[in-house]
Amino acid sequence: KKPTKVQEENKGIKEIILDNLTEEGITITDLQKKVPELGELSNQKISALLKQMTESGSVKREEIKRKAYFSLAC
Repeated sequence: KKPTKVQEENKGIKEIILDNLTEEGITITDLQKKVPELGELSNQKISALLKQMTESGSVKREEIKRKAYFSLAC
């Protein structure tokens, strides 16, 4: 079955996120500031995509002082 338009857009956004993640971890807010394409998206949208990526194993989530940091899964 063919992916929907939104699924295709999300795939592109996930690739942008992966390209900008580092080994040491970055917050969603910092990602939005660093990457112009992500700056126009809502924090909730990016959070939902990162959750999917964490569940699939491509991204690692770590919480430090009640703040979530995301990094590439090794």
